[in-house]
Amino acid sequence: MNDSKPSILKQVPPHLQNISPYIPSKPDDILRKLFNAPFLYRMNNNENVLGPPQAAIDAIASFDPVLIAQYPSGDSYYLRHRLSQLSGLSIDSFIIGNGANEGVNSIIHAFCKPGDNIITADKTFSVYEWVAEFSEIKTKLIPLKNNGFDSDAILTGRDKKTKIIYLCNPNNPTGTYWSEKKLCNFLDMVRGEQIVVIDEAYAEYVMALDYPDGVKLISRYPNLVVFRTFSKMYGLASLRIGYLASSPMVADVIRRTSPVYSVNALAQAAALGVLSDDGTHVRNTRSMITESRHYVECELDKMGLEYTSGEGNFILIKTPISDTLLYRRLMHYGYMVRPMTQFRFPNYIRVTFHQVQVMKEFLSALPKCIWK
Repeated sequence: MNDSKPSILKQVPPHLQNISPYIPSKPDDILRKLFNAPFLYRMNNNENVLGPPQAAIDAIASFDPVLIAQYPSGDSYYLRHRLSQLSGLSIDSFIIGNGANEGVNSIIHAFCKPGDNIITADKTFSVYEWVAEFSEIKTKLIPLKNNGFDSDAILTGRDKKTKIIYLCNPNNPTGTYWSEKKLCNFLDMVRGEQIVVIDEAYAEYVMALDYPDGVKLISRYPNLVVFRTFSKMYGLASLRIGYLASSPMVADVIRRTSPVYSVNALAQAAALGVLSDDGTHVRNTRSMITESRHYVECELDKMGLEYTSGEGNFILIKTPISDTLLYRRLMHYGYMVRPMTQFRFPNYIRVTFHQVQVMKEFLSALPKCIWK
């Protein structure tokens, strides 16, 4: 029997043969033409529609073009120093990365080898599972309980080959969160046997008083790693910059698998600008989200549509039709949402909050698309 597969494809490792590449959406102008949309509101990626803080905009505007020809600080020296000053942790506790995906990848390669496993939830940020899969690391997926991470089931699911536990707090896409008491109880039960990664990408959106600041817990739990990003609340998504914080001992290991020069100089300058903001940007964004959330929840109740609404800048809406069909119909009206079948939430859409007026227009189009 002849093998018709091209020779080069025979070099692909078996565990990668059936993995599909991530296909990003097309540019907005192309999508508008494709769907004949009059405009396009991006409600699919949980971006902050208010954009970056003014201090970040000023830092970008004043960026010296001479620096474009030079390599950036390979370890984001000044940004790490500023994070150290703000947190009280050592500068060696911080690793700056090109988005959260880079951090997920670095941690898995730092602590796992083929045959090991990681644990996370079955309905959460998919990159933990995706990176493990292409790294030949098994992922144990624990079902959510009441739309949140199930601490007891996670602890029970561990074995001798479990190296990392990934927690998304608050969880994307359900918006549920662990309180400081629950998180500390969980970390006490782990007893330092695994690396526990807390993804706090949406931390700045959380208004619950019992929500923990993971960075402040690092001195107490040396096996803890905390992710933060400048993409969500701070509106630097296109610059791709975030960071992880941990004990210097753990950071030293992760740094060995982290690429150097992956964070460009403009992103570093903008992030430094973010850290000089006086809190006005966060307050304004939270105010917008609160107002929009209240309005949307009330209108969905009137429509009789179920939804899951927690912390973060998004809401999950259950639809009586296919989520992918609803996506296409909404696109014709100019509203780009996230179909949730790939998140294991079939017939749900995730919607990023915009200003109330935009949400009013969206909710006017929604029933037309559902009950067409």
